[in-house]
Amino acid sequence: MFTLAESASGAIVLPAFGDQLSRAVPLAVRAEIGYKKLAKGPVTATATLGRPIAEVIAELDAGQRPEFPVSIAIQREDEAVSGEMTVVWTLRPNS
Repeated sequence: MFTLAESASGAIVLPAFGDQLSRAVPLAVRAEIGYKKLAKGPVTATATLGRPIAEVIAELDAGQRPEFPVSIAIQREDEAVSGEMTVVWTLRPNS
């Protein structure tokens, strides 16, 4: 489940900040996962950005190294949440 959630977080970060790749690299800083219910079958992961894209880019424009959370819900086929994860990302400016 960790790998699924981490992949989902990257899948939302790249489209959100892909246009910034010429000047910054998105890097995962830390991750925390909570296991809620047993999952014995197929699961899906849904990722949500925790900050507005424009706000993060404004910090990058100001010369900062912005951090932003991505929340991921992992659900079973019956829609029960089997796990939740938060990955904190940063945009590291290129030197």
